[in-house]
Amino acid sequence: MASQPIIKLLTSSGIGSRRQVAALIKRGSIAVNGEIVQSFTEPVDLAKDVITIDGKHTSVTAEPVIYLMLNKPKGVISSTSDKRGEKTVIDVLPDKYRHIRLYPVGRLDKNSTGLILLTNDGKLTFRLTHPRFEQEKEYLVRIGQSLKPEDKMRLEKGIHLDDGKTSPAEVKALKYPPFSYSVTIHEGKKRQVRRMFAALGYKVLELKRIRLCSLRLGTLPEGEIRELTPRQVQSLKRGRRI
Repeated sequence: MASQPIIKLLTSSGIGSRRQVAALIKRGSIAVNGEIVQSFTEPVDLAKDVITIDGKHTSVTAEPVIYLMLNKPKGVISSTSDKRGEKTVIDVLPDKYRHIRLYPVGRLDKNSTGLILLTNDGKLTFRLTHPRFEQEKEYLVRIGQSLKPEDKMRLEKGIHLDDGKTSPAEVKALKYPPFSYSVTIHEGKKRQVRRMFAALGYKVLELKRIRLCSLRLGTLPEGEIRELTPRQVQSLKRGRRI
């Protein structure tokens, strides 16, 4: 088997995202044949090399690269596991995907619904989550009243939150219930959309993500998953809408 850069091998094997694997390497947690890995590009050959993480042997196999779109229901957390025993996005998956180490790309809070991408493609995960790529995320929002014109303008210009000012959002009024507005952002601050509205005195009653970059939720039923088509995967990798 040909050697591969260790960061590529571990991310493609589902050990973690590129960022997570890089952090392990920087921390000195990863060793090959007993030697601490110093470089992200250190070549590794699975046929002859032994990889350990924090001293524990790690079975690394060339898993198939999987791309799943989930319509996350309420009450499900965007994590691979939870110490409190709450239901996770992994628990929603059919059994045939449970043995593959898939990770959610970004997060939706427990009470929000909609599009979650799960994959073991670390490079794509990095591209879709790192702030410098400014990938768009579109949400449907239900609030109990109409936005004042001046508040809509404030959302479109950016809102000051406790962790910094948000970038300008695209806000569109909707004519069809139950959702009131479509909001498009390209950041990933924690609970950002809810906090943006709360900063202006509005409570978000329902929040649903319907798009991540070029990937649209469409008519996928809540709680259901489907694999992405090759065209959708390539479009995500190019960072373009389709």
